[in-house]
Amino acid sequence: MTKNDTTRAPHWPGYAEVHRVTTLLRRESVGGMLLVVAAIIAIIWANSPASEAYFALRDFRFGYEPWHLDLSLGTWAADGLLAVFFFMVGLELKREIVSGSLRRFGTAIVPVTAAFAGVAVPALIYVAIVHTQPSLLAGWAIPTATDIAFAVAVLALVGSHLPGPLRIFLLTLAVVDDLIAIAIIAIFYTSDISLLPLAVFAVLVAIYGAIAHRARAWFSRHAWGAWIVLLPIGFAAWALLHASGVHATIAGVALAFTIPVAASRRQPEHHGMDLAEQFEHRFRPLSSGIAVPIFAFFAAGVAVGGGEGIMRALTDPVTIGVVAGLVLGKPIGILLGVRILTLVTKVRLDPALKWIDLAGVGLLAGIGFTVSLLIAELSFPEGSPHTDDAKIAIMAASLLASVLASAVLLVRNRRYKQLAQDEEVDADGDDVPDVYQRPQTEAR
Repeated sequence: MTKNDTTRAPHWPGYAEVHRVTTLLRRESVGGMLLVVAAIIAIIWANSPASEAYFALRDFRFGYEPWHLDLSLGTWAADGLLAVFFFMVGLELKREIVSGSLRRFGTAIVPVTAAFAGVAVPALIYVAIVHTQPSLLAGWAIPTATDIAFAVAVLALVGSHLPGPLRIFLLTLAVVDDLIAIAIIAIFYTSDISLLPLAVFAVLVAIYGAIAHRARAWFSRHAWGAWIVLLPIGFAAWALLHASGVHATIAGVALAFTIPVAASRRQPEHHGMDLAEQFEHRFRPLSSGIAVPIFAFFAAGVAVGGGEGIMRALTDPVTIGVVAGLVLGKPIGILLGVRILTLVTKVRLDPALKWIDLAGVGLLAGIGFTVSLLIAELSFPEGSPHTDDAKIAIMAASLLASVLASAVLLVRNRRYKQLAQDEEVDADGDDVPDVYQRPQTEAR
């Protein structure tokens, strides 16, 4: 921070503490841990003697009925707060497409292929398991999604010395995976579309984007500007999309795609960041610290029903299909997709990437928490026991995938750490055998 920035910084009471907390919430590992903690609290509460209070809270309704917004708290979290998460995903997607790894075909083709194969194989495994019960086929997309926040948090915790290209591979894979999930929700989980609200929604998105582009410098200088100008327009667009019948979280992506991104990161617009990067920096704490944990809290609360309920869930084809899809389908699909790509084309892996590393990332991609929970709620009729079974399967599979991935990546991380230490020793000349330290004539 420059001297001028310091003089402009606010000094109201408590600012330093708020700044410290928001900085903490921008860390990937912290956002992932908050997600897990919220889900654990929900599971414990939903299966405690006070479970009625949890479900009463989740099902409490409020909102303006003429605008189709008389919703339960759980629905507000799934349709409303999760739109904030999808807004962040949209910002990241656009930045990667305009100026990041998705801009160059050679860099993007490997993780993009891995993402598509990592969606297709889990879906096929799920369908193969439940095909004898056609009513369960609606859940085919549940095991296809990767939770980018959770997966990156695990990688940050266990992969301090893993090669940089591996993290880029995971980020690109997860971002493309999210884009595919968004398309799946928009195409396969949308019905009874109302064209008038959808048309007005499109107009508002255009207005939102025009203002963001025309006033980008002003929004860069004034952090509060987005809250008083763009937020009301964004909320109106979200409400209209909700009324149209399209899942309202898509509004977050549509709005994010209108935010300007510098075509080259060498040409920043303000203080080293373009507007999309600034928005991502400003609103990340809101997404990772509030929106996603609250969604997880209301989505993960499943009444297991004791031993009988656990046995029912374990024998439900939905549970088996989701677990198999996430834990087996994801790594198999990712590795198979990359392998076929390298066999039939001239594309080659980055030399820094090893197949065992990709296997670890493939297992990590089996963490399908946030978006999978959302798709589970959209897949079956309200009150269906298969919805709860799918949620149990998602949480169990995500836990299993994170443990298996951590086991592989921790071993690889130790290997890379040892290699780095060996290189440092060689560079310093310490602990090198005497023969290498003698004059060359003596060494002979």
